[in-house]
Amino acid sequence: MSVEIVRTVAGIRARVAAWRAEGARVAVIPTMGALHDGHLSLVREGLARADRAIVTLFVNPRQFNSAADLAAYPRTEEDDARKLAVFGDGLVLFAPDGDEMYPPGFATGVTVSGVSEGLCGAGRPGHFDGVATVVSKLLLIAGADVALFGEKDFQQLQVVRRMATDLNLPTEIVGCPTVREEDGLALSSRNVRLSAEDRLRSAALPRALLAAARRLEAGAPLAETLAEAEDAILAAGFARVEYLELRAEAGLAPLAVPDRPARLLAAAWMGEVRLIDNVPVAPARAQAGLAAG
Repeated sequence: MSVEIVRTVAGIRARVAAWRAEGARVAVIPTMGALHDGHLSLVREGLARADRAIVTLFVNPRQFNSAADLAAYPRTEEDDARKLAVFGDGLVLFAPDGDEMYPPGFATGVTVSGVSEGLCGAGRPGHFDGVATVVSKLLLIAGADVALFGEKDFQQLQVVRRMATDLNLPTEIVGCPTVREEDGLALSSRNVRLSAEDRLRSAALPRALLAAARRLEAGAPLAETLAEAEDAILAAGFARVEYLELRAEAGLAPLAVPDRPARLLAAAWMGEVRLIDNVPVAPARAQAGLAAG
């Protein structure tokens, strides 16, 4: 069994039209390939919510700040197609090339302010413009009922939600929990670029985030807690911590205390590989008590 691969906008729209004629509900899972179990969990969730699914595979040049990073990004279409074949004929792989997505003369971009600022937006100028542009195109091309995104890229998820709401796109945006290795490291296509030693060291990132989250929930001071977490990350062998911040889950406003559902978000460099992660932080018990009183 092999997965059907469609490479043109006209082709995928024809496939969706045929599904619609059958009364099918359609899910879309946007990816840049190099599929791992995290992506496959999104496919399973998509097929649980819909009758048919489209997995998109497009390494989007407009969201890369570095030509070297773009060149180094893993491209494994043949292997990706094998992994998707197990889902049967209810799924197609949409794998357009650059000219299909950005034809000659392409001159339109989508910018989302607010939730795109700070965090990854600070270190990667223009990155979320590229994300918003390509995702808006993919949602419009697919015309799906629901789109699935992983929570590991939490800021990206908020950007996509804001964009879809503001542009009145009819596709429901669903965030799915981060899938992790046994030692806690979030699955990422970039993990294959880690050496064996760096891969082991990288598990310190989620450990530090989880420990800091528990401290914040118990009412520990933010600055002290974040400083201790950063020290633990650097001590494990990370070259630098790009950011480590507490933000509100809704809207990503910076927080001094977790007085509402929050996320602790980080980006850190292990050698030449940039890893991101985040963990939920429940409202601190002291704050919750004040609110209840």
